[in-house]
Amino acid sequence: MPETTRIVAAGPTERTVQTAAGQVLEAPADWELLPPGDATLTRRVKAAGPTWTVQKKRGRKIFSQGVWAPSDRIAAIREQLTAERSTPAYAQRRAADANRRNRQQTAYVNNFRAAVQAYLNFAPRYAHLAQQLAEAVTAHATPVGSGTVARTQRIPIEQRAESAVIAWLRHQTTAYDGMKIPRVKGQRREVRRRLAAESKRLLVAYRQDRPTDPTSCPLQQALNHPTLQNSTPYQTD
Repeated sequence: MPETTRIVAAGPTERTVQTAAGQVLEAPADWELLPPGDATLTRRVKAAGPTWTVQKKRGRKIFSQGVWAPSDRIAAIREQLTAERSTPAYAQRRAADANRRNRQQTAYVNNFRAAVQAYLNFAPRYAHLAQQLAEAVTAHATPVGSGTVARTQRIPIEQRAESAVIAWLRHQTTAYDGMKIPRVKGQRREVRRRLAAESKRLLVAYRQDRPTDPTSCPLQQALNHPTLQNSTPYQTD
């Protein structure tokens, strides 16, 4: 069994795992669990021979809980990696990679903000509000690792921008966060659809250059709320 690479779940005891078929296996005595966190080390350990990858599903996401592999293999590869990472060449490569990622992130943030403003399409009188809203939505949606729709590449950026705006409005201008929604299949999605329609109607006044009252408009109240910049990113549809 140790010679077979497996995807497993955590078992009932510390050194056991459970297969998809429900079989409980005990890790070999000379194996240890390599915790997640070092992607390069994990990748090399898995490439060097059979391993048991422990995963846990939460909702629609799958999280790694570590990789079982021979202790001597983990130690040897870790030592090799430590030597590689201590060289000037490695430090230079890491700095270059970080600079490249920063440039890519900056470019994406700018492009996403422009896509949000294009979706808003506010009348000239409300251009300052469009800019303020685009900044707020972009700040929520684009951080790396935020898990929002803005980070996916599966849909065009125009759709990402629209979804991010609607999500921001749902959380900031409706009572969604305080709603008690029955745990019935499809109920939460139905509530979101209804609130999305409300949010889109809210935007119409600004697109059609209608007069608005800053003291009663939920959009302007949300944008002027002092805790707006301290709120945390949220998931979008």
